[in-house]
Amino acid sequence: MGVDQSLVPIVDLLQPEGLPADPQRIVAAMADALEHHGFMYLRGHSLGPRVESAFEMSRRFFALDHATKMRSRYQQIDANFGYQGLEIESLDPTNAPDLKETFTMRNAPALPAEDARWPDVAFRTQAVDFYQAALAQVHGLLALMAQALDLPQQFFTPLHRGENVTLRYLHYPAGVAQRDQRQLGAGEHTDYGSITLLFQDEVGGLEVCGRDGRWIAAPPIPGCAVINTGDLMERWTNGRFRSTPHRVRPIAGARDRYSIALFVDPDSDTRVECIPSCVDAGHPARYPPVTAGEHLHRRIAATHEAGGKRLPHR
Repeated sequence: MGVDQSLVPIVDLLQPEGLPADPQRIVAAMADALEHHGFMYLRGHSLGPRVESAFEMSRRFFALDHATKMRSRYQQIDANFGYQGLEIESLDPTNAPDLKETFTMRNAPALPAEDARWPDVAFRTQAVDFYQAALAQVHGLLALMAQALDLPQQFFTPLHRGENVTLRYLHYPAGVAQRDQRQLGAGEHTDYGSITLLFQDEVGGLEVCGRDGRWIAAPPIPGCAVINTGDLMERWTNGRFRSTPHRVRPIAGARDRYSIALFVDPDSDTRVECIPSCVDAGHPARYPPVTAGEHLHRRIAATHEAGGKRLPHR
């Protein structure tokens, strides 16, 4: 399936051969994509071999029997760590639960190796390596976004040290019957925090809501990641960088779908308020200040409390 770049643009971190480096080209392209769409493909990232290793580890884990996976079960919202099975999470709390299973790893390097929630040493080693490399990549993108907003280059980086940075492996099994036609692999939602880095396998299924309300396919492109901005970045930028609704269709064919996401969200005590460069007489502040921890906790809790799936906060 081809990609309409007028709807989901491709931003290339690599300069065409023979041309001098032009960081401003990348800054302008990113800003344009996030302002108009809130989504983009990223070509030229540095994570290629690590992505393949992460997908292999994810497939290995989700192939385990249910009882073994439940040894790593997700227990507390504030920890935001562990395995959740099918129909446990409702990213759209008004709809039937999602047809996916997940392994969520908030602040992965901080969880000791001996913690029983890690499936095994190899899983932890690979996950922590991928987490750290992917976060370094996103810190570079945050620096480019700061430039686009007339901020110091390192404005965002020290606010995203890892406390709420979350690596997530996702599995959408084929052949699962829907409760009704509205049930999805992942319900319609916006992401909660600053910026998300997503890798899809070749099965695809991601859809992005355009400004006109139409759902646009965002299929996998070899060598590319998908980038989107979330709620807190929209608040920081007074609506300039969009938090765009998206969803994942239920699996229609015989092949399972796997994806990997890194949600790069601010540390809990970060006060998020409209950046001065995004506010003027014609664009007054649209959002009151909020702490990142308060916002993230509220959004995560809502996805687990729909349908009585209430989890303890601590």
